[in-house]
Amino acid sequence: MHVKLIAALMAVPLLAACAASPKPTVGKSTSTQRPIIGVPPGPPPRQQPQRPVANPVTSADGFRTARVMDLPGLEGVIGANEGALTQQFGTPRLNVKEGDARKLQFSGESCVMDVYLYPPRPGGEPMATYVDTRRASDGFDVDRAACVAALRGR
Repeated sequence: MHVKLIAALMAVPLLAACAASPKPTVGKSTSTQRPIIGVPPGPPPRQQPQRPVANPVTSADGFRTARVMDLPGLEGVIGANEGALTQQFGTPRLNVKEGDARKLQFSGESCVMDVYLYPPRPGGEPMATYVDTRRASDGFDVDRAACVAALRGR
């Protein structure tokens, strides 16, 4: 009796290997593909082109200038100092200092904006060189210019 049980148990993996199943995919199903249940299709990752004004340059004393973002809709943000940003967006939710750099975070109902400030020269006042934005609800990337406009309009 034990021999029949062992033989039956050994046959299960062989039979399972014979069954063909399509690869699960996320998104619309076709006749040969099934969506993964419980995982809604998400939007494709958004990629905004980043066009730096100038590449970083390292001076003789080792100071390295930051790349400066240049995208439409960020006028008045890029190049602004902490005081000018506070005038535009109010008191930052976060104000993090790290060495000679600074990160300010402003938030509203629709989005969160991180502004990174770096000094243009040794001992200089940090100025906004980069902006990153995301939805407040789930952290997905949002259009930077739209977030700036929304936070200005609060």
